[in-house]
Amino acid sequence: MEKGKKRRREEEEEIEAENSDADRSLSLEQSLSFSDTLVALRIMRSQFPRIDKVGIQPFILQSQLYSSVKDRTQVDRELEIEHVVKRMEKRKQCDLEVFNWFKVHVIESKLEPSIEHQELCSLLSLGGRVKDEDISLLVNAGLLTRQLIDPSMYWLAIPNIGSILKGLSQGRKELLSLLNRRRYKEMMLAPLEKKRLRFSPLDMRFHLRDLIGSGHLKTDHTPTGIVVRVSKD
Repeated sequence: MEKGKKRRREEEEEIEAENSDADRSLSLEQSLSFSDTLVALRIMRSQFPRIDKVGIQPFILQSQLYSSVKDRTQVDRELEIEHVVKRMEKRKQCDLEVFNWFKVHVIESKLEPSIEHQELCSLLSLGGRVKDEDISLLVNAGLLTRQLIDPSMYWLAIPNIGSILKGLSQGRKELLSLLNRRRYKEMMLAPLEKKRLRFSPLDMRFHLRDLIGSGHLKTDHTPTGIVVRVSKD
């Protein structure tokens, strides 16, 4: 019985790995638009660039979802919460409760990148009684970062994100500069996706989704493929 369960589990893991490899091999032109948000999330997660020496979980920017899914009301801000719960699943159930409260009552209601201590406690208390230890757990897990200027304010954080934030900003500037230097400030998507950025650990595909979704770049379909150009407004 146990051997049968183990064999089925191994087969499921093999299928999942094969699907992940297939998703990763898709070009951006093949995987730019989706009608289903969950499919977009799965593809983008599988295509997240592998960054050497940085232990960061794959994350997806809101602007990247906007680049691929027409329905902008479907915003996912809890991609990086699940792995924290799994990582700490050996703790007592009472310790895990605060992560569920954070996911349900804070992440789903806060669109801003920061939150004040009193508001944080108020939202968490919708799940149960909040203790100082609960806030410490969230900070130590990397989900909250206390602001230096105002200690009563927290940034809503992604664990280990600090090491690549600089590269994210520089990559945006580098890509926009590359297109602005071209005569018509545009380039075919297929060759553009293959270019390497010098100042960002994230790949070109990641930055293209980000800038298209944020409106800095726009795409047009032509008989020869998709053209990416700098937005005029």
